[in-house]
Amino acid sequence: MARSAGLRGSAVWGAAVVMTLGACSGSGDNARTAPVEASGDGTLRIGLILDNTGPQAFLNAAELAAAKLAVQEINAAGGHKGRPVELLPASAGGDTAVQARALADAKADAVIGPTDSSRAPAAIDVLSKARIALISPANTAPELSGYKSGGYYFRTAAADIAQAPVLVKLAKDAGARSLAVVFEEGSYGQDVSGAVSASAKAGGLGPVTVSGFKAGEAQKSAAAVREAAPDAVVVIARDGAQGAIAELANAGVPGNKLILADGAFRQYGSALGSKSLEGARALVPGVFPSAHFQAELVDIDAKLKDTTFAAETYDAVNLAALAAAAAEDDAGTSIAGTLISVSGGTSGSRASASPSAKPTVCSTYKDCLAAIRDGKAIDYDGESGPVRFDANGDVTAAKYMVFTYGADNKARLRGSEAAGRSAG
Repeated sequence: MARSAGLRGSAVWGAAVVMTLGACSGSGDNARTAPVEASGDGTLRIGLILDNTGPQAFLNAAELAAAKLAVQEINAAGGHKGRPVELLPASAGGDTAVQARALADAKADAVIGPTDSSRAPAAIDVLSKARIALISPANTAPELSGYKSGGYYFRTAAADIAQAPVLVKLAKDAGARSLAVVFEEGSYGQDVSGAVSASAKAGGLGPVTVSGFKAGEAQKSAAAVREAAPDAVVVIARDGAQGAIAELANAGVPGNKLILADGAFRQYGSALGSKSLEGARALVPGVFPSAHFQAELVDIDAKLKDTTFAAETYDAVNLAALAAAAAEDDAGTSIAGTLISVSGGTSGSRASASPSAKPTVCSTYKDCLAAIRDGKAIDYDGESGPVRFDANGDVTAAKYMVFTYGADNKARLRGSEAAGRSAG
């Protein structure tokens, strides 16, 4: 997936317990926490960067449909200060910086995107200079948490490493006392494997065997797993996932010992030997879209076949509009300074009510807007679940779908898990 291409990081999303990250203090040059004066022109414009090309191009349709749906509902509820919110989608594909500059020239106040983490810096650099809030529905590279954006960058998708405690939990829930981690070399594999190892040790699992491999060269890693004979094996890979699973099967590792990180998830079917994955479990970020939400998306785009990132895009648009409503201003600086507050986070300095007041949980723009007008602080929990931005613009709650593979090597949804930490 395009979630973390080309970027690395080393932060860990807590073990199995809730924990507080540092870097929660604001400064005068941090738009997330610095007080600002209203400077908008009264019309809220939300831009959309559609950066997916090639095999990933289908993602553009889901994101565009979700953004259109959110804007449609926002305008049905009265828009921003009685004026319709405008959606400014950029052309699909092409240079990210060019798209960002075009949206800035079109006077966007907030921009949703990009999808690919490797394209995020280009968008951040352009939009932060223009003082435009940027919310990605899909970026998951850990190091983006510390990227210098002046406080204008947020994301409604959790970092790749957020899944680590959930992967460990799946192992422990099945009775595992020892763990092997097999990872594909590269940023994604190294980041997630390090986080899984830390979470496993913090959770009392041991010994933990860790082995890296290059795509197509997983024989040694499979042999190391066979020798260690762990109770569970976490496979962290993307391009090399199928080869690694095949080598593990050849080494005699049964499918029911395998736990696949999100990058390794796919419907393998006959691409693997019979029963290679029988009983294996896998994580997929997000929540399964409700039937109602799917129906609304199809009403927007009758040809829509996939809803990946739709919930995160829908929530990003709603959060931008609610931030403008709470700030009573549509300027990008006001939106960036209020996003933490309206998401239910606790590091924003522009709360819409007393900091000691318990926020009102709401799940639609209409309901949240009513609460804001009543002078209440809000906690928007939308289609993707709780968000609760921290001082880095990261979500502090992450949800995952849990799939189980059958003898046909095809995965079926079996449940869900969540990972969380405080928003300090």
